[in-house]
Amino acid sequence: MKAAFLYNANDLRLEETEKPSINDDEILVKVKSAAICGTDIRMFKNGYAGVDENNPRILGHEISGEIAETGKNVQKYKKGMRVAIAPNMGCGTCDRCVSGNTHLCETYEAFGINLQGGFAEYLKIPAKAVNQGNLVELDDKISYEEAALVEPLSCVFNGQSRVNIELGDTVLIIGAGPIGIMHAFLAKIQGAVKVFMNDLSEDRLALCKELDPDIITVTSAELKEKIMAETKGNGVDVSIIAAPSPEAQSSAIELMNMNGRVLFFGGLPKDRENVQLNSNTIHYKQLAVHGSARASLIQYRKSLALVENGLIPMKKIISSRFKLDEINEAVKKAADGSGLKNVINFED
Repeated sequence: MKAAFLYNANDLRLEETEKPSINDDEILVKVKSAAICGTDIRMFKNGYAGVDENNPRILGHEISGEIAETGKNVQKYKKGMRVAIAPNMGCGTCDRCVSGNTHLCETYEAFGINLQGGFAEYLKIPAKAVNQGNLVELDDKISYEEAALVEPLSCVFNGQSRVNIELGDTVLIIGAGPIGIMHAFLAKIQGAVKVFMNDLSEDRLALCKELDPDIITVTSAELKEKIMAETKGNGVDVSIIAAPSPEAQSSAIELMNMNGRVLFFGGLPKDRENVQLNSNTIHYKQLAVHGSARASLIQYRKSLALVENGLIPMKKIISSRFKLDEINEAVKKAADGSGLKNVINFED
C-alpha cells in the first residue's frame, strides 16, 4: 500500500509499504478520506519526538473509511461498514479513562501522533480502540470527507462544553481559520444571538462572511470599539481564542461581560506560553477562564450526529481536495494558511 511517512522536519515521503496485518481482536480499515490538521503541519515543520530516519510516522488523525477486515473475535463491527474514527485512546483502567475521559489518559495514544495514522491506504485499529468504541458507524447521508472532519469538530465541542454557551449569549471568536469557523457554527446552534469573528487576516474574515453572512467580522483595529458598541458597553459573554496568540488571550479578558467565560482553545508556542492576564478584571467581573484539549468519545459521537443531521454545514469548510499522491502539495497548501480544510480523498 501507499503511505505518507514523516522522517524528520520538512521530510514527508510517499512510499510503498506492507499493508498491515491484524490479529483476532483487531480491525483493518480502508481509508477513504483524511483531512490535514494544524497538528500535522506543526509535526511536519518541527519534527516530533521519537520520529526519525529509523522510526518514521504516518501522519493523519482526521480519518474515515470502510472496514476491510475484522478479527474473528470482533463482534459489533462488520466488513463493508462505513466508519468514522476517533483517534484518541487511553489505557482503559485509570480514573480518567473509567470516567469517560480516555483522551486525557496519562498514557494516551492517538493515530497519526504516536501511532501510525491515516495518510495511508489502510489503517490497523488495535483491540484497545475497538473495545473503547473509537469506531462509529456512519449514516448513509454523510460523506467520507465530512466524516473525516468530525474529529476537529469534536475538539470544538469539548471546548464549548467548558464555557456553556446559553440562549441569548454574545460570543467572540479570535482566529478565523477552520476551527474558528466551526466554533462559530456551533455557537449559533447553541443559541448565541451575536457571533463576532476577529482575525489578523482580512481575507480570512471575508471568507467567514461568505460562509455565513450572520457572522459579525471585526478587524483588530476596531475590535474593542465594535464589541462595546454591539453589546451596549457590556462586553461579550463568551470569548474563544482559537489562535496561537498570547496577545489575543491577554486582550480578550478586557472585552468580557460580567460573569463572562473565556476559552483558551489550542496551545501556544513553547517560547511564548507564559501570558500576562489582568487578574483584577478576572476577579471583579467574576470571569471564568478555561482550557480544553482533544475530545472524549461521547463528544466525538455527538459531533458526528450534528453533522449527520445537517446542523453543522461541514462541506462549506472544505476548500481543497487532493489525492494521496499529492500529499506534499496538500501539506504545503495547508502550511501556507490558504483556504480552510484540505482533504485527502482515496480512490478505490
